[in-house]
Amino acid sequence: MTRFLANLKSSHSSSVFNHSHKIIAFPYSSQTTQPFQPKTFFRSNTKDTTLVPHLCNQKRFDEAIHILCQQNRLKEALQILHQIDKPSAPVYSTLIQSCIKSRLLQQGKRVHQHIKLSGFVPVSSALAAAAAVPCLRTGKEIHGYIMRTGLDSDEVVWSALSDMYGKCGSIEEARHIFDKMVDRDIVTWTAMIDRYFQDGRRKEGFDLFADLLRSGIRPNEFTFSGVLNACANQTSEELGKKVHGYMTRVGFDPFSFAASALVHMYSKCGNMVSAERVFKETPQADLFSWTSLIAGYAQNGQPDEAIRYFELLVKSGTQPDHITFVGVLSACAHAGLVDKGLDYFHSIKEQYGLTHTADHYACIIDLLARSGQFDEAENIISKMSMKPDKFLWASLLGGCRIHGNLKLAQRAAEALFEIEPENPATYVTLANIYATAGMWSEVAKIRKTMDDRGVVKKPGLSWIAIKRDVHVFLVGDDSHPKSKEINEFLGKLSKRMKEEGFVPDTNFVLHDVEDEQKEQNLSYHSEKLAVAFGIISTPEGTPIKWKSARNYHTPQYTVTSVKLELHEQYVL
Repeated sequence: MTRFLANLKSSHSSSVFNHSHKIIAFPYSSQTTQPFQPKTFFRSNTKDTTLVPHLCNQKRFDEAIHILCQQNRLKEALQILHQIDKPSAPVYSTLIQSCIKSRLLQQGKRVHQHIKLSGFVPVSSALAAAAAVPCLRTGKEIHGYIMRTGLDSDEVVWSALSDMYGKCGSIEEARHIFDKMVDRDIVTWTAMIDRYFQDGRRKEGFDLFADLLRSGIRPNEFTFSGVLNACANQTSEELGKKVHGYMTRVGFDPFSFAASALVHMYSKCGNMVSAERVFKETPQADLFSWTSLIAGYAQNGQPDEAIRYFELLVKSGTQPDHITFVGVLSACAHAGLVDKGLDYFHSIKEQYGLTHTADHYACIIDLLARSGQFDEAENIISKMSMKPDKFLWASLLGGCRIHGNLKLAQRAAEALFEIEPENPATYVTLANIYATAGMWSEVAKIRKTMDDRGVVKKPGLSWIAIKRDVHVFLVGDDSHPKSKEINEFLGKLSKRMKEEGFVPDTNFVLHDVEDEQKEQNLSYHSEKLAVAFGIISTPEGTPIKWKSARNYHTPQYTVTSVKLELHEQYVL
């Protein structure tokens, strides 16, 4: 009967429902009738809210109050609130936001008084909701409400305010509130530190972490994890080691994800010896640790180790995820293991029931293109469940460059021109392919197209951090204070390499000049300058780590990807 009335959207359904419970003297049971439906009950704008607490479970309470607040029936919502024994935090949050929206300060104070008696702090919930959207305007309205109603003496509210401003992108205001707080716990410290890191303001994040250590408050695993991830993102192993040392002194739970963050940090910084040591010292490594180690070996020129640890992961019974497969597929690409890479690629869906991602496709196309298996690459592209992205086409274009596949290179380049016509890397790579084939008229057309479209080839930059100082290099750069020493080192290295049979590949130099000049251009490429500076500035055996902003889709030369026998140092 009640279900029938509800389906008819009749205003009588709720009254029939109420009347039946007034006559029958036993509590509501889901076995005797349909559950109470707030949407049906309040559709008639009934003023009778006295029976609601006897008819609803906690979920129905929340829904009823939410509907009343949507209808601006705050008075009736408050009536229900006072009849509920233990209201939930979301109920308080909904009521507070309604008071703010309607500018009903007295009602808001009544809700807050109820909050104090119940032990909830829903203003924090409202701030969390504003932060989650994120909506700075709503957050500021809640802030104003807090100041007007005298809630600004609550440290929990201050902490929620700081977090809200941080998540809404107003970092300065978040820090202002943070600095005004008297009793800052580790959660508040960690949130503010993480906010700096997530906003890319790493120096301020590290400085605040140093302030935390000086304050005497002990960091927790969340703090350590955030700081270590920041070290990993900027490959600051020196600072990461200091954090590791502090963790060791104060003691940390080896089962915590701070241990996983250590593995990740060392892997990203290229110190695979330390990464593996921490991994083995972890009593029960989680998937994040496994994945970090696999990706670290793949990225640092040890694909065999990456594959070995992937096989150990499988044997351990741990289920790999899509990120783990990106690591092992990258390892196969660097090692040229086509069959194994294809096996892993197909197992993602067939054996593990996962869905292929754009990263998986980019990795397998990179592997096939590097190996010159373009038919298989095109076959996989034709069967993709998604549209190929720029990374896939760039991988294909890079492979075409290696093997001189002009026709497919043109197709990949056209796709990239549609996706990101302003990216000079595509133009330069295609021009290099034409240059290798001696098609200088096509090179001239590419240059003209770049001019017509306003595409500018930015100078190739490389940078390296030595003792926390960042050094930036350009092609043929002689402005560095140690340029003379760098050039002397490169000259000796070039002579030694020629003696050992290494011949520079001058095919991929864009300019139509003599081979001798091309070779000189390669010798003073920005990456070589950065690596050379790293070698002469660090003790023998120190891994060399640098970054570069390239104008092409594949490495321009191979010398920096191998071990430099001259100084026994690894280039990462």
